[in-house]
Order: sequence, then structure tokens, then C-alpha cells
Amino acid sequence: MSDPFIVIGADAAGLSAASKCRRDNPSREVIVFERGEWISYAHCGTPYFIKGAVDKLTDLQSLTPSAVEKRGIELQRKHAATAIDTVSHTVTVAGPHETQDVDYDALLIATGAEAIEAPIEGSNLGNVFSLHGLDDAANIRALLEPPTEFSSDRLGGGGYLDTDTVQTYGAREPPETVAIIGGGYVGIEMAEAFRAWDCRVHLFQRGETLLPAFGEAVGDIVAERLTDANVELHLDTEVTALTGTGGTVSAVTCDTGAQIPIDAALIGIGIKPNTELIADTPIESGRTGAIQTDKYGQTTVDDVYAAGDVAEVTHTVTTEPTWSPLGLPANRVGRAIGMTIAGSPTPVGSVVETAMLKAFDLECGRSGILDNERAEAAGFEPRSQTITAQSRSGYYPGAAETTVTLMADATTGRLLGGSIVGTDRAAVRINTIATALGGEFTVGELELQDLGYAPPFSPVWDPILTAAKVLHGRVG
Repeated sequence: MSDPFIVIGADAAGLSAASKCRRDNPSREVIVFERGEWISYAHCGTPYFIKGAVDKLTDLQSLTPSAVEKRGIELQRKHAATAIDTVSHTVTVAGPHETQDVDYDALLIATGAEAIEAPIEGSNLGNVFSLHGLDDAANIRALLEPPTEFSSDRLGGGGYLDTDTVQTYGAREPPETVAIIGGGYVGIEMAEAFRAWDCRVHLFQRGETLLPAFGEAVGDIVAERLTDANVELHLDTEVTALTGTGGTVSAVTCDTGAQIPIDAALIGIGIKPNTELIADTPIESGRTGAIQTDKYGQTTVDDVYAAGDVAEVTHTVTTEPTWSPLGLPANRVGRAIGMTIAGSPTPVGSVVETAMLKAFDLECGRSGILDNERAEAAGFEPRSQTITAQSRSGYYPGAAETTVTLMADATTGRLLGGSIVGTDRAAVRINTIATALGGEFTVGELELQDLGYAPPFSPVWDPILTAAKVLHGRVG
């Protein structure tokens, strides 16, 4: 074999690229370096493992190391890339026993993202967690289980866990009261997980609205549902410090001066692209902070590519670079880069930042642009409309209120984005909006789509069609 294709990072983007390259060009040498033990796992599934809805950590793995090697890929775990020399085409890799310089013909940086370190005093205390990886999930789950019932074997770590740390948490008494700092994806999903363990939950959000990426209508409805589930919300409230007793967190202090006793805390204020590896290289980051790439996923340096949570992609609506750290774009872009490296140049495509989220029995979805300032910065004159309609024919059992928000350009009528929330198959409806955004539909064109109708599934006018009909009367 020759012309080595080196991949840094063995998760969604990295292994998608490696697998596709080997499949399309079996003679190509493909080597994947992963600094940790875990590979190819579902970050989004970790709250459900902590809740207990997913039995074992290994259930979250898409590919095992042996499955990767059967594809003809050389996988080296516990090997951290520490430097890239774009002149000599080498990567410096530190393994358990030695450091080596590895030649590459093509290089993919798929180092993902990392949790933002909270600038909060006391964030290093015991029982204070972030959630960005399976080890974090294992430690939180261990703390929640009663010591008399805990067994690290039942976590299904596959031999990869730091068992000493897990056992330490498993020996502690479960928390009665938990603080969640951050009202985004992780905060909402973990509120449900902690409540499943009968914890009293305080959720703190700096802004006035939960889930700001989903828009105000969704945030308000989710806030009401969390309150009904006995999650104590502290909106427009900033946590200034965590204090502890004996090295373990015991209270949270807010900018209001309030101090609330707690037994554990989860900090979920966001993630950032893991770009440290390019610091001393000519590889450039874009304005989002992620690595700048072209339509083929190539960086500003020839033969070096980037994909997944570390890289920018193009937004379909604005045509500008954006950062979309989600599973589907990572897999799709990685696959396209693998095809390119194998010899068939393939554009990575664009995104509309479609996302779904579960908040107890509520289903939430969003796609495109929902923020007036962002729309205006892209040259649009945004108009939005929120409606609430039934999810099924009113006479059919199971019909539930479904709230849809659509945003469009006032001049052209072009659809810019949308969100949806409800309890009856609401989230999957966001895919209709995502498809319309991909097709650059106007709201008038969306209104005319021939969506399916039957009383058990939808009213004659699907809620999305109703929202488009109302908004069409105001724009274009």
C-alpha cells in the first residue's frame, strides 16, 4: 500500500471518511489515530444512558475496534496527534510507548469538540460534571445509583472505563438535589434524566428563554413543561460560584445573591471546536472559530481536510460558513471526503442546522434561521408567524396541540427557517421544513405541497401547511 490517508479522530466524521475511502479504493493505506479508548459512539445518547433508558454504554457504539479493522483500516487508539507539519507532510503522534512522525499523502482532522470550561468559581469541586463523552456519562450514572446496588460491570464499559473513578462515584450516596447550569440541549435532556432518578432539579439559564436556538415559542412551551415536571427554573439568572464542603460541591450561588444547597452540579454551557492541533500551522480557522474548509472539505492547506465538530460547513440559506456540531453533517461530510480521497471528488454539501430534542413528553424541532438579527445580517427582511393546530383530525383519539413557527423573507417570500413543538410526532415534522429549505422554497410553495392526510396521522391541513398559509398572507 502507498499514499497513506491519515485520519485524526475515530468518531463519526473520521471513521465515515476512513471507511468510505477504503471501500472505494481498497489499495489505499488508511490509518486512524484516536487519543482515547472509545470510538464511534453516539454523544446524543448519553443523557438516555444516564436516565436508564439505554442499558449499557456499549449500546451507544456504532462500530467496535475489531469491526473497524475488518474494514482494512489500521486503528491506533491511545495515540494522540500533537503536531502537524504541512511542509514535510507529517503528523507527530504520541503513543503509550513512543512518539513518532507519520507521513501522510492526505490528512483529515476530525478532532471534534470539547465542553467549554466554565468560568465559575468552584467548578473543579467533587460531584461537579460536564457531559461530553462516555466516561462523563458513566461517572454521573454511577453517582445516581445507590451504592448497595452499584456495579461497574453493569455499565457495560467494554473494558475502556476508568474503573477507579467510576467506583469512587458509585460508592457515594446519590444526590438529592442537582443544579444544571445551562438551558440548552444538554441541560434540558439532563433535567429529564435527573428527574427520572427522583432528584430535585434546579436549572439555571443566563438568558430569559430556554433553548434559544429553537426560538421563543418552543422555549416558552418547554419551560412550562419542565415546571410541570417539578424542575425549578431560574431564568435570566447567572451562576457566579459553586461552593463546597470537604472538597465536594454543596451550594450554588447566583448573581441575585441567592445561595441554594445542592449535592451535585452539571455544567452544560456549550461546546467549542477542538482546534488546538492547528495552532502552529498555516491551517486557518474561520470566523466561527472552527476550521475553515471549501466545498470539498479541504482546509486552507492542500491535502489537509477537516470534518465534523471541528470544521465549518456552508449554510444553505445564508451561503455563509457556519458551525453545525451535529451527527448527520459529521457523517455526511466525512463520507464525502472519503470519496474525494479515494479518487472521486465529491462536494460535502450544505446544512440548514436541523435538530430535534426531547423534553419529557414534548418533541421539539428546528431548522434554518429563526433569529431576526441573523436573518438581517444575511440580507433578508424577516417576518415570522406562530400558529397552534391539532396534530391529527380533531375527532380522532390522540390529537394534540402542535405549535409551528415559520420565518420568511418579506420581499421574496423565501422560507428562512422554522420550529415545531408538541407531544404527538411533532419532531419528525421538522423534516418537511428542512426539505423545503434545501429546495429554497418560498412559503407560498411550501403551502402548495401535497402532504399526506389521514385522520390518525394528520388533519387535512397539516400544521406546517397552516403556518405557511398564514405567513404567505404577510410576505412576498
